[in-house]
Amino acid sequence: MQTEDLQLQNQLLIAMPGMKDPRFEHAVILIARHSADGCFGVTINHPTETTLGELFEHLKISFKSDLASMPVLQGGPVQPEQGFVVHDTDKDWENTLRISDELAITASKDILADISAGQGPDNFILALGCASWSAGQIENELLENTWLSCPTAPSILFNTPFPQRWPSASQLLGFDVRLMPGLAGHA
Repeated sequence: MQTEDLQLQNQLLIAMPGMKDPRFEHAVILIARHSADGCFGVTINHPTETTLGELFEHLKISFKSDLASMPVLQGGPVQPEQGFVVHDTDKDWENTLRISDELAITASKDILADISAGQGPDNFILALGCASWSAGQIENELLENTWLSCPTAPSILFNTPFPQRWPSASQLLGFDVRLMPGLAGHA
């Protein structure tokens, strides 16, 4: 399969029940960029024990108390010290990458300052780390039935409780992934 045959940007990757890598068990990953060189995205359903308030305190950013308990997500195993904010807005910050007309991802501290001051995007999630694949790698994993893909739904990104994001993403495809056997393979 050629990379140009499959465009995953602004798609959700849904881990199959037989996912062998525990870092991606039951993962739902928003693909932020997909090109001939590979792709990268962030996991949107694996909260950490760290809260946004704790992160802001660590970064010495003052913040509104209503943000304090918001969980920070484990975005993936690559660059675990780097923060990635997935958000809706038409505003760009220093390091904003447009995913679609409605979604972007920003990896610079200026968005955190705006969020803390109540001037950030209406909807956002913050993840530490990302997932990335080299050229052709994700296409091979899709052929091996490791992942399913579907169009992104902002309601899943911003409104669905974290434990429900994996089955909710598969329901966009018309079924419940929890009812599938735990074996990946070819039919």
